[in-house]
Amino acid sequence: MANILSGLTVVDITQNVAGPFCSQMLGDLGATVIKIERPGHGDDTRHWHPPLWGGESSTFLALNRNKKSLCVDLNHPDGQKIVHELVEKADIFIHSLKPGSEESRGLGYETLSEINPSLIYAAISAFGDKGKMKNKPGYDPLIQAYSGIMSLTGNEGDDPARVGVSIVDMATGMWNLIGILSALHQRNQTGKGCKVANSLLETGVAWVTLQLSTYMASGNLPKKMGTGMATTAPYEAFKTKGDQWAIIAAGNNRLFKNLCAALQMPELVEDPRFETNSTRVQNRKELHRIIEERTLGYEVDELVSLMAEYNVPSSPINTLDRVLRDEQINALSLIKPVEDFRVSDFRMVDLPFRINEERGNLQSLPPLLGEHTDEILSSLNYSKEVLEQLKSKSIIG
Repeated sequence: MANILSGLTVVDITQNVAGPFCSQMLGDLGATVIKIERPGHGDDTRHWHPPLWGGESSTFLALNRNKKSLCVDLNHPDGQKIVHELVEKADIFIHSLKPGSEESRGLGYETLSEINPSLIYAAISAFGDKGKMKNKPGYDPLIQAYSGIMSLTGNEGDDPARVGVSIVDMATGMWNLIGILSALHQRNQTGKGCKVANSLLETGVAWVTLQLSTYMASGNLPKKMGTGMATTAPYEAFKTKGDQWAIIAAGNNRLFKNLCAALQMPELVEDPRFETNSTRVQNRKELHRIIEERTLGYEVDELVSLMAEYNVPSSPINTLDRVLRDEQINALSLIKPVEDFRVSDFRMVDLPFRINEERGNLQSLPPLLGEHTDEILSSLNYSKEVLEQLKSKSIIG
């Protein structure tokens, strides 16, 4: 991909998942990203293991390509001075500090926008920067719980279940990126920077938009639906031979008719219980039982092939080993092997979109802790003697 954001510099004071995912995407698009980490410790995800991949955290490796690592103590005035000097020439500043703690370190919006009026200042928080909970810490599972996502996940009667991927964290990074790109577009027109703010909680509430709309319309709390949807049937997982599963999505009358033909059950089309989507939803349990009696007679891939033959949308429920081997996924060149890296057999999941048939630009691989400290500070005209003094005081690392 052409370096669309080439020439832009990002100062990144985030850790864990949401912020690093956002800044990694900025780097993928060509920006220069300076990742500021704590001396001697770094991003918490460096310590999230097992598993280790080549002796390093697989989580850190997944979220931190296309970045330079600079270790700075943000609690020390000299460390804050370094950030101010970087911000003076930067285009974007991202942080995930708790609301209020950035001001106490001289890194608030008012301070940094005075240093650089064209700066795009992006802040990620847990519960937002307003309200009584603004200073509370928060993580993906906490927000899945607080926003109601967990109340909708799993099967009715089961214990609460977390969505298995970091859906709140990663989507927060995506929303922050959208805000930053929008702010850059505005800056191109006005020449002025601005503040972009979002939170894990706002992301969590946005994820339940459809269910909230249903509740506000009906007054009825949505129930857990497992793999299904409250408004459509059959639109869920069915068991096959060998304890495998397939999703079948026959969400309208035409697709339901095709499904019945594929499974040699044409009588269901005229059955009053299943004539329309509305009646199928009302009788979903009985419909599921009838369909699954047939799907249990097929291997999962055999069933999916049969559905394709009759133009019924379906998919196996893949485990990740199948995902890595999958012909369609590999045809998209999304998961890429990387050569000449300190971690042997390293592979990365690239940007999930293409521009002119190209994905992200791999400028550099995930850095070692403090790998670029001397390089970056030397570019700010710090002498070797000053660097050694700062290191001796553990202000940099």
